[in-house]
Amino acid sequence: MNQYAQMIRLLKTPDVMKRLTHLYGQRDGVLLQQTARYTHMLKKHEDIFNGNGPVLLISAPGRTEIGGNHTDHNRGKVLAAAINLDTLAVVNKRRDRLVRIFSDGYEPLEMSLDDLALNDTEKGTTKALVRGVAKKLQEEGFAIGGFEAAISSTVRSGSGLSSSAAFEVLICAIFDSLYNGWRMDAMKRAQYSQFAENVYFGKPSGLMDQMASSVGGLTCIDFKNDEPKIDAISYDFASRGYALVVVNTGGSHDDLTAHYAAIPNEMREVAACFDEPYLRKVRPDQFFQNIPMVREKLGARKGDRAILRAAHFYEENRRVDEMADALRADRLGDFLTNVIESGQSSAMYLQNIYATSDAQELSLALMLADQKLKGKGAWRIHGGGFAGTTLNFVPQKDVESFVKEMNAVFGERSCQVLDIRPEGAASIDLFAH
Repeated sequence: MNQYAQMIRLLKTPDVMKRLTHLYGQRDGVLLQQTARYTHMLKKHEDIFNGNGPVLLISAPGRTEIGGNHTDHNRGKVLAAAINLDTLAVVNKRRDRLVRIFSDGYEPLEMSLDDLALNDTEKGTTKALVRGVAKKLQEEGFAIGGFEAAISSTVRSGSGLSSSAAFEVLICAIFDSLYNGWRMDAMKRAQYSQFAENVYFGKPSGLMDQMASSVGGLTCIDFKNDEPKIDAISYDFASRGYALVVVNTGGSHDDLTAHYAAIPNEMREVAACFDEPYLRKVRPDQFFQNIPMVREKLGARKGDRAILRAAHFYEENRRVDEMADALRADRLGDFLTNVIESGQSSAMYLQNIYATSDAQELSLALMLADQKLKGKGAWRIHGGGFAGTTLNFVPQKDVESFVKEMNAVFGERSCQVLDIRPEGAASIDLFAH
């Protein structure tokens, strides 16, 4: 029996099925679906691998942002969670420094790790992410080397569930697993991934996406210091009668980098009025008492939106603490109220519901959720905004009708029901079982 046939057989053993259930949840049909997915990948890509050592299975989850919308880049607080949608790789080590990646739906990628210099012509590409991760790992003293990977992702690009962070964390995990004995700290893995996205890919994101994917579970993260403070929160929404549902409205995040970059930049412009590098250094009362001064320094036309976005930052920081406290005390009603208020703040102050006035998909989805869930659930913009998805907390008894009504507007399979994944980047070692 060859390695692939043996791995496929092991997928159906009790220990492995328990492992997959741990990663992907217990909803009806999920285990069967994931077993079929893993089997398909092993069968489809058997011929691409060169046989240099064992074939490994590596997974990195997407993430959902529950509170703290656009605060991490100014040293704020977030409430985030890894989810049971992931980017999965079947990986094999090479003897040289060549990287070959075969991703479903994309042209094969081939690149050498001999040159890790920043290449401006690669910005915005997958090569930039791989090269950036490899460069940072090498600088930090980790070993790197060639590999071949077949990749399948259920974190759809542009879905607001952070497919880019899942991919970056996955690449870190691949190097870690193949060349470093799986010893990389989850926080460092997130920071190295952010470096690749900021510097090599050219997107000025905060650290929240990578942290949520790398660490796993439901976490309250405070980015005040260089080493973020992570507080795990144990809460089972399903046992309380609620499901997390994201609605993909069909908008794309492509070509929105300038809109995303404007948010942290404007917040920092406000901070600079107080001679500070970012808003967390400025006390809330100090900001609110000096709005006339900020407006005079920045100018009314330029400064008003920056002031509103700064106000959002301070209110979101307060809300994250309240949301975390509510979950710890099992005050679900208070938590849901704060989710709605967070979404309202994103719309009114942060202003990331749409990029242009003729792109109103997110506004429409929020209105529909308001009509359906008012008084019994919660809804808000999800992720970076401007396009993509909404996040909804839906009573279990209403999930079927909610999904049906949203699909009727935004298309079949526009809704995804999520579970929180308790583990971040993961190696699925079939032979260990």
